[in-house]
Amino acid sequence: MNLLQRTAVVFGLFFAASIPSFAQDDIDELLRESVDDGEKLIGSYISPFMKSVTLGLNSGWYNTAKTHKLIGIDLTVTASAMSIPNSELFYNVAALNLQHVSLDPSSQDSPNAPTVFGPDRSPIFRENQSGETFEGPGGLDLKGEIGKNWMPVPMVTLGIGLPKGTDLKVRFTPSIDLDDDSQFRLFGLGVMHDVKQYIPGLKLLPFDLSAFVGYTRLSLDYKYTPDDIQTENPKGEMVMNATTIQAVISKKVSVLTVYGGLGYNIAKSNLSLRGKWDVNNNGTYDAQEINPIDLNYSASGPRIGAGFRLKLAVFTLHADYTLQKYNALTVGFGINVR
Repeated sequence: MNLLQRTAVVFGLFFAASIPSFAQDDIDELLRESVDDGEKLIGSYISPFMKSVTLGLNSGWYNTAKTHKLIGIDLTVTASAMSIPNSELFYNVAALNLQHVSLDPSSQDSPNAPTVFGPDRSPIFRENQSGETFEGPGGLDLKGEIGKNWMPVPMVTLGIGLPKGTDLKVRFTPSIDLDDDSQFRLFGLGVMHDVKQYIPGLKLLPFDLSAFVGYTRLSLDYKYTPDDIQTENPKGEMVMNATTIQAVISKKVSVLTVYGGLGYNIAKSNLSLRGKWDVNNNGTYDAQEINPIDLNYSASGPRIGAGFRLKLAVFTLHADYTLQKYNALTVGFGINVR
């Protein structure tokens, strides 16, 4: 295994470890009365995680608009802190129009419940027919744990110089087998091309201007064995697809490069539970109990960012900030040749 693969595997494991485990007991509880209600509750609880991480996959692609010379390379490791707004620390249970479950008035944050990024307080739900209550999942309490409502998204990217002012950028993590027959995969491909060369009058001006497009796909398949629900072939699947299209500009002065990008993000993801789930506990599998959860999310929208890079010999350090649906602070270091 070469250096790039080793680095990618390490970051892939870190990335997989940063993904909430979607505790089985929590999902069992949210599904215990109704597939429809459970899907709404799970969807609202996990929504900010799916959106912010998918959008974070579009970060860290570049730190200059200048493309490499032929066969020039760079290996860059980045970490993006995705800012989670206060409005997404809770979700309104009453707005979900649940049919079989309701939030008990005794629940501390009623009529709201914490999302996955909210405080570590378990909401109290009530089964409408029986009147029994049960605890739902609390949040990760990012602010209490790390001091900020930030979701980390690490990445490693390899850039290679091609002819005609073009850079090919690759992100790749070999399939990583996690515990319990779970698998993590990540692949990304980006292209940066110098467009200044085609615009008369700009060739001699002292700045660089390029067009960039990048695509990243993350997938996680995980074994799922619920405690209180009879199942056949249960498993969970998470898929994230992120595309960004940008115009990138930069100016280099000595060892300092200032750069910025303007463009659009396409960030879509899916979270699903597969297999057969006897949610109603009647010994059979209704149509709704086959592949019961299928949730789609989107965080697409415009983006604008700016940052700076220091290059000392072949080593680079950079930082940038991006305004988008989930603002991102990205820092990184790398090795850059030619």
